[in-house]
Amino acid sequence: MTSAIPRLRETLLDWYDREGRSLPWRIRPEDRSAGDVADPYAIWLSEIMLQQTTVPHATPYWHRFLALWPRVEDLAAAPRDDVLREWAGLGYYARARNLHACAVAVTEAHAGQFPDTMDGLRALPGIGDYTANAILAAAFDKPASVVDGNVERVITRLHRIATPMPRAKPEIRREAGAIADPRRSGDYAQAIMDLGATICTPRKPDCAACCWQFACAAAQVGDMEHYPIKAPKKTKPVRHGTAWLVRREGQIWLRRRAETGLLGGMTEVPSSDWIEAESGRLSLPFEAVWVPRGVVRHIFTHFELRLDVREVEVAADWEPETGYWAEERALDAEALPSVMRKVLGSRGQSGR
Repeated sequence: MTSAIPRLRETLLDWYDREGRSLPWRIRPEDRSAGDVADPYAIWLSEIMLQQTTVPHATPYWHRFLALWPRVEDLAAAPRDDVLREWAGLGYYARARNLHACAVAVTEAHAGQFPDTMDGLRALPGIGDYTANAILAAAFDKPASVVDGNVERVITRLHRIATPMPRAKPEIRREAGAIADPRRSGDYAQAIMDLGATICTPRKPDCAACCWQFACAAAQVGDMEHYPIKAPKKTKPVRHGTAWLVRREGQIWLRRRAETGLLGGMTEVPSSDWIEAESGRLSLPFEAVWVPRGVVRHIFTHFELRLDVREVEVAADWEPETGYWAEERALDAEALPSVMRKVLGSRGQSGR
């Protein structure tokens, strides 16, 4: 395979020059020849958003963030609650907290300029090896090996790597790093990710259109969809809790979650602890005639949550000991994660 590396680089970059995707944060070769330069802030923002979601889902958020905060200094100066609210729907909310913290660090410690070294980038909040490599390649065109899920799929098929994921990751990184082109680092990183996203897809890869078919071990055997090999999935544990929908004359009782832990700093409909045992989850916050509104189910990375939603209308003078009242017509302005929007959407339902 070592002898094929120059051809792998050449054919991939030729394909990218013809077929690579046009993405709003990307500077393609023709853009560069016209004088456009990469914006490290825009690239960093896209990389953080794309860590756990797709290009179509992340792109509207990327446009909205840049419209609200055109420079990293603007994002740093924004109230963190505003950033969390705009992030709602992208999930993994620790990323939003780190996003804001990173903007502050770049503004205060680097005068608004992203570092162009691995050590400098890795020292920033929320930037790991993958994101640092992606920024080095895409923003600064420096030698880097970017390995995301698309690249993992391409490399495991290219070499028919038999080690199950995630144990195969170190081997994949070594093989990917050996091929990565040091001359057009930014274009190469984008090209191999595009190859996985558009040609070497999880199901029904278009091998006939693949520029790497000549060297792909899996394509020659015909078992492409077998790779990457995945370890048997563990059954997600189920946690239970109760969400308390308290209404008062067009208002909803909300509160802010603790800064640390799952959904830290986000706004919530008050709820009980989320525990694996169902028993005891109906410990009432106060005595009232609670109306059942169904069970909301939500899948997190490591567990499934089932929230038993109960609703009550309280008197106009009732005040909670914690939290605050929010106008129902203005809930879009609240930093509510997806699971809590599901809870609010359960209003008007009945039974289970």
